[in-house]
Amino acid sequence: MYGIPEFRLPKKIVAKEVDTLKKLGVKIETNVVIGKTLTIDELFEMGYEAVFIGSGAGLPNFMGIPGESLKGVYSANEFLTRSNLMKSYLQSPETPIMKGGKVAVVGGGNVAMDAARTALRLGAEKVYIVYRRSMEELPARREEVEHAEEEGIEFRLLCNPTEILGYNNPDDVRDPKNGFVTGMTCVRMELGEPDERGRRRPVVIPDSEFTIDVDTVIMSIGTSPNPLIKSTTEGLEVNRHGGIIVNEDGLTSRNAVYAGGDAVTGAATVISAMGAGKTAAKAIDEALSK
Repeated sequence: MYGIPEFRLPKKIVAKEVDTLKKLGVKIETNVVIGKTLTIDELFEMGYEAVFIGSGAGLPNFMGIPGESLKGVYSANEFLTRSNLMKSYLQSPETPIMKGGKVAVVGGGNVAMDAARTALRLGAEKVYIVYRRSMEELPARREEVEHAEEEGIEFRLLCNPTEILGYNNPDDVRDPKNGFVTGMTCVRMELGEPDERGRRRPVVIPDSEFTIDVDTVIMSIGTSPNPLIKSTTEGLEVNRHGGIIVNEDGLTSRNAVYAGGDAVTGAATVISAMGAGKTAAKAIDEALSK
């Protein structure tokens, strides 16, 4: 509902699946943030005998380059959520989103393709995919790339952003354009020697800076699991990327606490998350049936 665009997964299909779960007897409690409203330990105190954590990897990564705090810079998470849930496709939405103009999406994964194609549907004049490797290294599924190309999205490959530029009028601090994105400085890259995983490392070509005129920048360079649950659940072990460590059944380092999906693996697919959920559900059922 949050991250997948309507043109790829209609909301009515999601709503139907949720309704099926309700009819099976699943009780859904909204407006609850585990780690703030309630903790994992408090769930056990309330009488629950097992917990499954499927909280995803919703913490967006940024590049740490100048200008990322300018107006018109989004994480792909925020951009897609505003479009999906906040109804930014309306003429006068309560939580607006940048529409029209030129849009640069930084990244080459499936989420980057979703953000680029969503921007196009919101009326963007031009949409660029900016990625530091070549077409062969793009992590997005091939059909997603083909769809983006068919829709007119331009791929600026082998280039990497170094700074996001913004408008500033010091003579009029109340100028409404102040603080908004106007462009992005990039450097051209070439592929060097393979790293330890066999991927050729992108290397900056000296004196190759150039500027792309854009009005919106969407950062889609990956996400990490939110540390909130880990920081409020004593004894829950995570790896160096923040993913929860589990065994083959989805059991964590805490007794009767299971986990799966992006909260374990980092950003991956819906299909793999569904598989992890089914594996853990079977293990939980067996454990509670003893």
